[in-house]
Amino acid sequence: MFGDIVFSGLSWVFLLYFIGINLGYLSLNFISSFALARYMPERELEWAGQIQTGLEPAITVIVPAYSEEATIVASIQSLLQLEYPEFKNLVINDGSKDETRNVMMEAFDLVLVPEPYRISLKTAEVRGIHYSRAHRNLRVVDKENGGKADGLNTGINASRFPFFYAIDAGSVMSRDSLIQVVRPRLKDPRTVATGGTVRIANGCTVTSGFLVETGLPRNPLALFQIVEYLRAFLLGRMGWSPLNALMIISGAFGLFSKQAVIDAGGY
Repeated sequence: MFGDIVFSGLSWVFLLYFIGINLGYLSLNFISSFALARYMPERELEWAGQIQTGLEPAITVIVPAYSEEATIVASIQSLLQLEYPEFKNLVINDGSKDETRNVMMEAFDLVLVPEPYRISLKTAEVRGIHYSRAHRNLRVVDKENGGKADGLNTGINASRFPFFYAIDAGSVMSRDSLIQVVRPRLKDPRTVATGGTVRIANGCTVTSGFLVETGLPRNPLALFQIVEYLRAFLLGRMGWSPLNALMIISGAFGLFSKQAVIDAGGY
């Protein structure tokens, strides 16, 4: 008898939780629809060619990489084709155990250059900083392994611009990613961090860092993952943002004020 009461009570708890969380999702979807309606006129201006304002701050793109031998070249090529007035790509080789460093050295003609390195955040030892003779806006920091947070902190130390853009080494960016993600800062100088939509590349065709064709994966589980990403990023976070209640920015796609992160103690 007692077991039946407990089971019945738990069933009601799970049912109420299910109803509550889905009502929350529906509410966010409703709010995000208004946010999208306000956003689309701005997109019309961009499609008309008015993309850059001339007021965009300089940005350092920080890419922590650990044993990314198979994908690192395509990822860097994706970054090199970004459209933005002034930015530098800073790849952090976090003590990779494979040929990540050598692959980058060969693909981008890297040379070791003595460079002053300011330590604002404590990190694992930096072994050297390399410049690319083929691409003026590419630097690679070689360091002892310390983890992703340590790699990001190393990038913050090595960056020279007031804002940095943190992404995963396996990400492929659209060409206007930096222009889009910096817009909230241009609208409100108090903004210290902004994020963007992350999508699944499964089913898409990527060649040399360029997204040449979009598509859907054939795996049913991957299809459900796409639905979840759309709910979390496109609908969920666009719903939280107008409420001033955005609680997280994706580690795969985020723009931050460098000084604000240093004042907070780094990653």
